[in-house]
This record gives sequence, structure tokens and C-alpha cells, in this order.
Amino acid sequence: MPQPAVARIEARRATPRVDTLARLLRACGVQLDLAPLAGEGIDRTAIRQLLALSPAERLRLAVEEARNLARIRVRRRR
Repeated sequence: MPQPAVARIEARRATPRVDTLARLLRACGVQLDLAPLAGEGIDRTAIRQLLALSPAERLRLAVEEARNLARIRVRRRR
């Protein structure tokens, strides 16, 4: 990569594309990896906890949550 292009990136006058950034990092002995941000996406711990319950326990919990939602809806109408 030409030095003037590197200088523009270093001076924040240019924003490199991902492939350019990966090439620059590779030249420095570093690899660019993408990973989901912590706290983003699906909370798999909640899914695992629900799957650990028996079908009867999951059904009881679903009924309880449905009742809670119904109570909230009634309160919001007031």
C-alpha cells in the first residue's frame, strides 16, 4: 500500500475498507476477527434454563406468564 494512503488513514482523513484494514493489520502481524458484542444477540442462558425444565414445568411457567401479561393489560386499560 502506498505510504500516502497509509498516512491518510493514520491522520483519520480516510476510512479504510474492511479488506484494507485487514491487510494493514496482517502486515503488523495481527489478524482481524469479527465477534458478536457482549450483551448483543440471543441470551442462550435463558433458553438453556427453560430447556432444563420438564415439559410440565414449562407449561406451568407459560400459564403463569400469560396470567401476568393479562393482569398488565387490564391495568393499562384503566
